[in-house]
Amino acid sequence: MSPSSRENHVQNPFKTWKLLVSPLIKPMDIVSLFMKSALFIFTVISIYLLFFYALSNKLHYSTSNCPQSQCDTNRLLSSQKKLLTRQNTTLYNEPKTNVSHIVFGIGGSANTWDDRRHYCELWWKPGLTRGFVWLDEKPNKTWPATSPPYKVSQDTSRFQYTSWYGTRSAIRIARIIKETFRLGLGDVRWFVLGDDDTVFFLENLVTVLGRYDHNQMYYIGGNSESVEQDVIHSYTMAYGGGGFAISYPLAAELVRVLDGCIDRYASFYGSDQKVQGCMAEIGVPVTKELGFHQIDIRGDPYGLLAAHPLAPIVSLHHLDYVLPIFPNMSQIESLKKLMGAYKTDPNRAVQQSFCYDLSRNWTVSVSWGYTVQLYPSLETAKRLETAYLTFKSWRSWSDEPFTFNTQYFSPNPCERPIIYFLDRVQKVGKGKDQTLTTYERVKSEHDKDCDNKAYAPALAVKRFQVAASTLDPDHWKLAPRRQCCEVINDGGSRNSAVRIKIRECKPFESVTPP
Repeated sequence: MSPSSRENHVQNPFKTWKLLVSPLIKPMDIVSLFMKSALFIFTVISIYLLFFYALSNKLHYSTSNCPQSQCDTNRLLSSQKKLLTRQNTTLYNEPKTNVSHIVFGIGGSANTWDDRRHYCELWWKPGLTRGFVWLDEKPNKTWPATSPPYKVSQDTSRFQYTSWYGTRSAIRIARIIKETFRLGLGDVRWFVLGDDDTVFFLENLVTVLGRYDHNQMYYIGGNSESVEQDVIHSYTMAYGGGGFAISYPLAAELVRVLDGCIDRYASFYGSDQKVQGCMAEIGVPVTKELGFHQIDIRGDPYGLLAAHPLAPIVSLHHLDYVLPIFPNMSQIESLKKLMGAYKTDPNRAVQQSFCYDLSRNWTVSVSWGYTVQLYPSLETAKRLETAYLTFKSWRSWSDEPFTFNTQYFSPNPCERPIIYFLDRVQKVGKGKDQTLTTYERVKSEHDKDCDNKAYAPALAVKRFQVAASTLDPDHWKLAPRRQCCEVINDGGSRNSAVRIKIRECKPFESVTPP
């Protein structure tokens, strides 16, 4: 090879490759090959999806006519496919959790439903809420249209129960989650379990559950208020009367092991204990939310609700065992009144704010939609956020201990605040995005006023009017902080009525007495 030709070859190293390849592959051939490949892939995926849904439907419809063990296997396979679909859809934007994504399982009895149904009917919304009351037998009278629909639980005589102080109904109630799951209802994110005397606050329940990824395994609820109950039963379980929520993926795991757990934990007293035993085996702890209330207390719940934790109120329970939450009313009338305020601003219900009137050295504490406390002195924030001991413990009727701090509620009227209760609530503002609540004193013939002269100006106040903007549910997605308030004094109403405005706290603002 001559030097010139060798140089030519070095300067054009790809010339030979180009001459070999370019006549074989044209640009249009490349485009055609790409289109054919895409069409092939699309066809394969379409066939796979058709097969997937056909199999899912077959599993779903075949459960109505099959042996129990085979049905359970089919349901578990179907749930696994649903979980895979759920995990895939998390790549896209899912709609926010709403009440239609929740299925309720309520433990009830045919003999006691007439006495208990009024609690369920306070929050149940026919045509909107989904779920069932699970009864021990078929009722012998017409079922109320205002109640949740009912189903009769399966026979549980094959299971062991050895708790000497409990009843076998705990087995039936524990299996509600399994029997509800087996119904195969669509688009379920959460199963919420409760008792027939549990009162749920629906919008707040949705707000709380909406903060969690329903595609993960969650077990959400609260403890008992009485330490003696937590010691006897468990600190690590969600108490069933206050209600608890189980995400769909966790429910799919739970139903697989539940029946075995019931026998393994035959000595456990309650259905919620048995469910928590299963959770321990699965390895999922309870996620505690302070708005679930078991109400394991006796006496007057006023102190608890007047200093509610900084969390949305989600549930109340055991309301037949405590005094009515409003004076001179039945418990159902009291709850209807509380619900009336709640519906105008769900996220603000019983949320506490406090502020000072420095012109008169007064302190005001507001539990929105429930009560106002007026102190004719400047009190610390620590004292104001501590619940008054207006109640006793559940089992021993003792003054302590509880799972939250309490303070003595003196019978001496000169050593406690002047108390006002909700009278009415209304929406105001151009967009009806604000509320005005009015609170008045309700005295019984046994109540006595403080005869100390320092109390006289405060005792002259007949009512409080509290203005607030409607609280956005997204408020609870932020780091928790109590909202501030201020006393607004203007004109002649100053002596008989006090106006309060609740608002967000300003930067570097705190409730600090001078």
